Amino acid sequence: MDHIALDEQARAILRGNDRGGYTVPTAGLYPYQWNWDSAFAAWGFSTFDVDRAWTEIETLLSGQWEDGMVPHILFHQDDPGYFPGPGVWGTGRTPATSGISQPPVAATLARRIYEADPETGRDRLRAVFPKLLAWHRWWRAHRCPTGVAAITHPWESGRDNCPDWDPGMKNVDGSNVGDYTRRDTGHVDPSMRPGKEDYDRYLAILQFGRECGWDQEVIVRDGPFLMADPAMTFILLRAHRDLAALARELGESDAELMGWAADLEAALPTIWNEDLSCYDARDLRTGEFAGVLGSGAFLAWYARVENPEMERRLIAVWNRVRFGIPSSDPAAPSFAPRRYWRGPTWPVVNSLIAMGFSGMGREAEAERLRRETVALIEAGGFYEYFDPMDGTACGGRDFSWTAAIWLAWASPSAGRD
Repeated sequence: MDHIALDEQARAILRGNDRGGYTVPTAGLYPYQWNWDSAFAAWGFSTFDVDRAWTEIETLLSGQWEDGMVPHILFHQDDPGYFPGPGVWGTGRTPATSGISQPPVAATLARRIYEADPETGRDRLRAVFPKLLAWHRWWRAHRCPTGVAAITHPWESGRDNCPDWDPGMKNVDGSNVGDYTRRDTGHVDPSMRPGKEDYDRYLAILQFGRECGWDQEVIVRDGPFLMADPAMTFILLRAHRDLAALARELGESDAELMGWAADLEAALPTIWNEDLSCYDARDLRTGEFAGVLGSGAFLAWYARVENPEMERRLIAVWNRVRFGIPSSDPAAPSFAPRRYWRGPTWPVVNSLIAMGFSGMGREAEAERLRRETVALIEAGGFYEYFDPMDGTACGGRDFSWTAAIWLAWASPSAGRD
């Protein structure tokens, strides 16, 4: 299929997944508004409907808590086809939400949307800026206990079952979560999804949060899972700087945001794994490193962080596959090329990594990654993720964020429509 036809198909997917002010990732498997999925959908919409792009961000921020958190799921309407739904989370919010957050890419993508059309976006940006700032302040107050960004649930990372979380997950007791029925395995091949033991532990962490009334101090201090996340740290570092740029555009002070960014960068040595020669996830309860290179480490360039020793290791990981950046090192025993975040390549993550390459003047790497992502989509369609070895399409089909990054980055038409 030629790229013009793929452009139109991508637009049709975004329109088809539009539920009136918000976009679901894909019908059936993910029937609600997901946080970072929604930010990418906005980026995609901005290539052909900038008003709809800003509406997506506004709707996402409508679920913000009083403390500034923007939840990872907004349950605008109940759907029995998804588990765990709003009743399981028990946050008592209107609209109903989950009790954790997700990677704060919204500021970075809002900056891209705004800079492509400042005249249309200025008033919309001015309206959402205080909410984005409050969310960033929440990250600083509640998810940076040792300086770098941490997560209190694997789902908070957006990279649910990647090997990065194995050290923390092994210490979570999932034996008493009770009976439940998963819905995800009825939508896609169960071999591509996290296993039951993983889900038991996910629910145990969720139940702890619900039982303490989603008290963030208690969750960070006593919760069963707390891990420093390089990917989240790099995403937040970039987001602070991008939101600071938007502050300057609006005539606001950028001092607070730039201070937070400087503090994050200064704390990076705490997640440098000498044995791995790379930044690595770390269990903050035990100090144990994950010890596996994954796509999260590649986001260092996205945050303008370079290290020659790290670069050699990461490029070697990339060279072990045919298509894109794998979510886990193929040389590691944990590598599974089609099981969710334990090996597949994700076009959406590739787009962020390529953004980092371009920002650092590494155009050859950025173009290589774009070509490999284009090859996957041309051959397999707009799927959630792909086998990085042979390109097999995996997960949900007609996926919003894959369609979005095609329009905004991967397509030969991107930026020239």
